[in-house]
Amino acid sequence: MNFEEGSPPGPARVTRSTLAAALATAVSLALLALVAVPLRDSVYRAVAGTIEPSPLAPLAAVVAEKGPLVLVATFVVLAAWTWQRDRRAFGTLVAGGAGAVVAYLTSEAVKLVITEPRPCRAADVTTVLECPAIGDWSWPSNHSVIAASLATACILAVPRIFWFAAPVAVLLGFSRVMVGVHYAHDVLSGFALGVLVVTTAVVVLQPVVDRVFTVPREPQRVG
Repeated sequence: MNFEEGSPPGPARVTRSTLAAALATAVSLALLALVAVPLRDSVYRAVAGTIEPSPLAPLAAVVAEKGPLVLVATFVVLAAWTWQRDRRAFGTLVAGGAGAVVAYLTSEAVKLVITEPRPCRAADVTTVLECPAIGDWSWPSNHSVIAASLATACILAVPRIFWFAAPVAVLLGFSRVMVGVHYAHDVLSGFALGVLVVTTAVVVLQPVVDRVFTVPREPQRVG
């Protein structure tokens, strides 16, 4: 991935249009999750029941379990790159990372309130991965929250990474349905939560990012 090509000449700032697009994405994902609720059993049986006996099962298992490390690595690489080349983008990435932590903790809290059983316990379907223990609730999907949070942080800091980070996050989230441990609405809700919380964190912390990571321009000498 070549991040240097097309770099802006000055410090990058998250634009209103980018933030608006992120918020619109979160709302759209939440609406899709609502639509998916009545279809959850049929979609789950169709996807999980098809993947488990297929040659794709081992690959789906690897993606579902280890896939988030791809976005963690992307986040780390971008942190190192922006620290060297664009401190304001680095600040945005840090703000997004803080939002990702809040999103994960929020997801854990919601699970304890909603206590939705895993589909692999509610449906008679053989799954790729072993069903998580009782008490490890289904809604929302933590893996999807993490994937969407990290992807959103990376995209808000370096928008041109969208074409890599967004598809990876989507694949990681829906791999959890493929291996049989989540409903589709668990994943979509996790995406919505991750995008919303990280975007909110970036908006709230933007003044701090501007103040801490913006380097004043030196006055140009005349003559």
